[in-house]
Amino acid sequence: MAGSRRRGLKKRITYTVIGLVFLAAAANLVYPLLRSHSSDDLYGPYPPGAGDTKLAIVDPGAPRPNVVLIYCDDLGYGDLGSYGGRAIRTPNVDRLAAGGSRFTNYYACNAVCAPSRAGLLTGRYPFRTGVIGNPYPGDEPLSRRAARKLGSILKGLGVLDLREDYAASGLSASEITLAEALRTAGYRTGMVGKWHLGDYSRQPAYNPLRHGFDFYFGVPHSNDMRPCPLFRNTKMIEADIGDNQARLTGLYTREAVQFIESSQERPFFLYLAHTFPHQPLFASQRFAGKSKAGKYGDAVEEIDWSLGEIVACLARTGREDNTLIIFTSDNGPWFEGSPGGLRGRKGQSYEGGFRVPFIVRWPGRVPRNRVNATPLINLDLYPTLLALAGVGLPGDRVVDGLDISGLLTGKADTISREAIYFYHYDLLEGLRVGKWKYFRKLNRYTWPVPMDAAPIPDRLGRKQLGNRWPLLYDLENDPQESYNVLATYPQKGAELAARLAHWEQLAAANPRGFKK
Repeated sequence: MAGSRRRGLKKRITYTVIGLVFLAAAANLVYPLLRSHSSDDLYGPYPPGAGDTKLAIVDPGAPRPNVVLIYCDDLGYGDLGSYGGRAIRTPNVDRLAAGGSRFTNYYACNAVCAPSRAGLLTGRYPFRTGVIGNPYPGDEPLSRRAARKLGSILKGLGVLDLREDYAASGLSASEITLAEALRTAGYRTGMVGKWHLGDYSRQPAYNPLRHGFDFYFGVPHSNDMRPCPLFRNTKMIEADIGDNQARLTGLYTREAVQFIESSQERPFFLYLAHTFPHQPLFASQRFAGKSKAGKYGDAVEEIDWSLGEIVACLARTGREDNTLIIFTSDNGPWFEGSPGGLRGRKGQSYEGGFRVPFIVRWPGRVPRNRVNATPLINLDLYPTLLALAGVGLPGDRVVDGLDISGLLTGKADTISREAIYFYHYDLLEGLRVGKWKYFRKLNRYTWPVPMDAAPIPDRLGRKQLGNRWPLLYDLENDPQESYNVLATYPQKGAELAARLAHWEQLAAANPRGFKK
């Protein structure tokens, strides 16, 4: 009897040990799927007191125009009539271009949503803020999070083009946003639409009101991320908009118009960040099924209507002549939309992912019906709008953008810029200098191995395809980036490779860009 009890005890102990081993093994497999590293682990923390920096008025006689900055989501370079599009009707945008200036070599600072917005609002490349990828909802379903992490783990196989091992949960309070800077000059600041710089429904420190905006109405992130709550200022109106999204452009337009109408006493800054034409696509009943470009075209035509309502409001309230309107996009088109013949789409460092429409109108100040091909980047809007408001740049940190106010107003035909750099998450992939664009390496999304720069596909393809890297394109002769001319211009390739390496060294030595 005692022997039987001992044997039973041994079995239970053995089973328990085996169970613990399996549990530990499962934990080791699951843990990498759930853990996330802070961008501080990659770029270091902000220096003490970085959030206490105050800006000053340096030009009391600056014009201080009202500013309406309209930021579309995933709008392609070729979607607008003024940029050669024929499938979608955009009469109001085209009228804006005819009454102002249109720029044909304007880039977002990143080819995905959140990093582009971080750069826009700070004038700094996204790696400096740590927002190198998209923040996700704080209470996102575990299955979505695990699937994304699994794809990231397998990126070496070329399974999924995600690099989200390090991520910022939102924009740090140590950054000085465009809204905060303009408040220094007495501006009333308002934001309507998609924020995507931190889920403020779970972490209130990321609410736009904590980053310089006096008024806010919108959603914390992209409309494909769930839950997606709707907020007015700090109050949640709806816990999740779900698929009830056809009303969004109309709601945003109403709120934008009301903000303009209530901002009569002092200059205002309105940042209208549309949810569309990001997927899933929706348009209100008035526009649904009306365009020749499907749901995507319906959504864009409703955005065009929205612009018309805003311009009409400015005219009605007597603010049109002293209002600078900017119309652009956060990056190139995703599944639908036209990159206008350019190679690549959202998420790629090719022109189709980074180059977007950029139209500016300011009656009497910005030349009418002008087209300019100077390479620009959305980082430039930060120092430009501060200069127009008479506000000095922060002296404690690097601002990567340039003041292009002379270019916008026609006082200058071009600007002097060293280079524009192309990042994919944390990877520095290439740069543009003048007409030349150089890539060290990037995924080309080409059959049969779309992630051809991933380590394993790269090794497997070397014999069949030969030496594929680096890449050098002459954008004047080849804006579609179809021909690698590195063998024809080896010296130019070597020069750009050296520039890229030098920038990389400077960035690695001081990624946050604070002056010591």
